[in-house]
Amino acid sequence: MQASAGAFSLDARVEGEAAPVVIIGPNGSGKTTLLRVIAGAYRASAGRIRLGGRVLFDSEAGVSLAPEERRVGYVPQGYGLFPHLTVLDNVAFGLVGGPQRQARPERRRIAAELLADVKCSHLAPRYPATLSGGEKQRVALARALLPVPEMLLLDEPLAALDVAARRGLRAYLARHLAGRTRPAIVVTHDPRDVHALGSPVVYALEEGRVVQSGPSTHVAAHPATAFIAEFFGVDRAPGEPHPAAGRSSATPRASEATPGT
Repeated sequence: MQASAGAFSLDARVEGEAAPVVIIGPNGSGKTTLLRVIAGAYRASAGRIRLGGRVLFDSEAGVSLAPEERRVGYVPQGYGLFPHLTVLDNVAFGLVGGPQRQARPERRRIAAELLADVKCSHLAPRYPATLSGGEKQRVALARALLPVPEMLLLDEPLAALDVAARRGLRAYLARHLAGRTRPAIVVTHDPRDVHALGSPVVYALEEGRVVQSGPSTHVAAHPATAFIAEFFGVDRAPGEPHPAAGRSSATPRASEATPGT
């Protein structure tokens, strides 16, 4: 898939199955651009985006589904909460229309249950302008999870939380994603997220290109770039084997039949 945002050029191929895929990379490497292209907020210039058996975008076939038709849950870094709605109604918004549409009392009941799961029940009557950054992040995550989208795109979903809150929500998110049968892509700057989510594959993105991919243990043991080595706390030159890694197998590629870009 290829796309551009101003002078920035993205040319990346990412594949995955039901287990979450993790994207790492330095600032400006194209992680957010990648998620926005998949969600439909940015239009790709070439390539193909497929989710299960559905094609979301195909430049050769002239297919480009509108964001609301993609059935993708997206949690951006800016949270994207509606300022005129309470926290409860922000979370319930995913059940306003579409195939999962519910009457207002029912969607508010379901939203209240999810807010309790993420330890945010006390925020239900408040408005986004009164929330801290960490509170907004938890509410945005809850809103994305509620309608059970066919794919979840999470752009640093824990970054604004303090250490204690991040630990608790990380555990909840790991359990939630482990119980899903639908794919998710998680962008993070924290190696603890990578380990907690148990992702079978990590993609490292730099300057709009995938520079390394594979199981996190393999990527950490054999970092291809200085950034990857620093990310995993590896004190050695890129490409130099980890002394405990042994003879690790080559980086696997996901099946062509799985969701990806």
